Amino acid sequence: MQLLTRTVRTAIIGLLAFGLLIFAPAGTLDYWQGWTFLLVFGLLTISIGLYLALANPALLERRIRAGPIAETRLAQKIIITMAFTAFCLMLIVSSLDHRFGWSQSPAWLSVIGNTLVAFGLMIDLRVFRENSYGASTIEKMEGQEVIVTGPYAVVRHPMYVGVLIMTLGTPLALGSWWGALFVTATIPILMLRILDEETMLREELMGYEAYTRNVRYRLLPGVW
Repeated sequence: MQLLTRTVRTAIIGLLAFGLLIFAPAGTLDYWQGWTFLLVFGLLTISIGLYLALANPALLERRIRAGPIAETRLAQKIIITMAFTAFCLMLIVSSLDHRFGWSQSPAWLSVIGNTLVAFGLMIDLRVFRENSYGASTIEKMEGQEVIVTGPYAVVRHPMYVGVLIMTLGTPLALGSWWGALFVTATIPILMLRILDEETMLREELMGYEAYTRNVRYRLLPGVW
């Protein structure tokens, strides 16, 4: 029950922070794209959290412990700070775009964006069901094994595939073309995170080197 309460509290705090980053720059609450994004993102993240609280509370504990302070590697502290900054700027610029009308976007763009947000989160849920070691921080855990089934048979870091799709969908959901420019910043940040993570996994996780020879691509099949 305590974990469930923490999960809901963390989700609400996160949504309030997102709401501030969206509606303050927008200068109005009359921003249906902002409300729709918060509704889709909020319902799904809370639902995933509740599912994990019942099905895999140990994984949920590892997911809640997130952010630069929680990271144990200096490189990851820097990388995750860059990632959080880029995402916050994405929300702010997208909302400023709505406020000042820098780009005109049709309603269907927001529908597509929210669909991508939902799809990205569902990919991450699929990854959580396959990998009980999917923590928010980069570290080797006791008893951890190489996962080679499900989405891990396609790419080595499927969780980041979900993150990338969700990130792409966020500015579109908010009705902003300018905000989508921050996706170009997210890609190299994810690549840096993956490369540093793989350095650790090769050194500390038995069998990971062999896994990389069987599954060639880290993030996008046929690309990288």
